[in-house]
Amino acid sequence: MNKPDLIKDIAERGEFTKADAEAALKAVQGAIIAVLVNGDKITLPGFGTFKVVETAARTGRNPKTGEPVQVAAKRKVQFKPNAQLKELVNR
Repeated sequence: MNKPDLIKDIAERGEFTKADAEAALKAVQGAIIAVLVNGDKITLPGFGTFKVVETAARTGRNPKTGEPVQVAAKRKVQFKPNAQLKELVNR
């Protein structure tokens, strides 16, 4: 499903106009991004948790040459679905 399909689905499920559904989606995306940029986590009951995790610097390998290369530390976003979502997906 792509973004226009998601907007259409939200509009149909919530009986909103597509414009309202798009505005709501943008607002939710913006709120989640703002929380994650601050390094906080956000938990959506019945769905899951988004959080930022720090990865340590490490030595990797260049796949072409096999030579060791330094991989810098970084932050990445992690999503952990809650038990209800896992159960629904695995039916």
